[in-house]
Amino acid sequence: MPIEVKDLSHIYAKGSPFEYQALDNVNFTIEDGEFIGLIGHTGSGKSTLIQHLNGLLNPSSGTVYVNGEDIFENSKEELAKLRLKVGIVFQYPEQQLFEETVFKDVAFGPKNLGISDEEIEERVKESLEAVGLNYEEFKDKSPFELSGGQMRRVAIAGVIAMRPEVLVLDEPTAGLDPAGRDEVLKLIEDLHKKRNNTIILVTHNMDDAGKLADKLLVMDHGKIKFFDTPENVFDHVEELEQIGLAAPQVTYLMKKLKEKFPDINDKVYRIEDARDEIKRVLGESHV
Repeated sequence: MPIEVKDLSHIYAKGSPFEYQALDNVNFTIEDGEFIGLIGHTGSGKSTLIQHLNGLLNPSSGTVYVNGEDIFENSKEELAKLRLKVGIVFQYPEQQLFEETVFKDVAFGPKNLGISDEEIEERVKESLEAVGLNYEEFKDKSPFELSGGQMRRVAIAGVIAMRPEVLVLDEPTAGLDPAGRDEVLKLIEDLHKKRNNTIILVTHNMDDAGKLADKLLVMDHGKIKFFDTPENVFDHVEELEQIGLAAPQVTYLMKKLKEKFPDINDKVYRIEDARDEIKRVLGESHV
């Protein structure tokens, strides 16, 4: 299910004193199965952009093609079907939990599809297991008795129970403690490996994006600054800093080492790769 964004612009409160252009002629294509890190400072247009990917917001100009079809030419019924295929997990999704049990909360979306009780149960079980929660242990618990990380897992399970082909996650680790953050990131990584679905991870954390994503889409004031591999994006440290972002800490270390050891590869952004590169150039004793 490729997604093509073409000449997309969005202006809030157009024609009023509060007019604000959130997206400005945005163009890119995401292929099937890609893991995209969507990065930008507050106000860069990230959240506005993702709400166009399944028609939650209408563009001021331009459009979005999903599977080659212009989604804004669809009827309301067709848009509703699209949102089953392009699922969005918004920031702090646990705030949208409302049912008395985990089972009922995860089953809410599939139930509205009109499928059988047997298939609903199958989807709930599959989704809970996919997010690392044992079905028998958690299905009858109140979601409000769980830890923050577990609540977020339940909320994500509710979206993947709809079996979307594209999963968009808006700052999924926001507000979590380090353990909960690591849990959710591992979950997202495992989901992508198991299902090979398209994932768009909205984050401001360069280390997380670099570790997980195939490509990084960096936004600044409603425009695309970069859309490339992490290796190539992190090579533009000064430009990233100019727009309020930064490369991973490992990248700074490697660039500093390159000043002293010209043979070292400074296009490294993962700790494991940095270790191997330092070992290669400086020898085992320096690692």
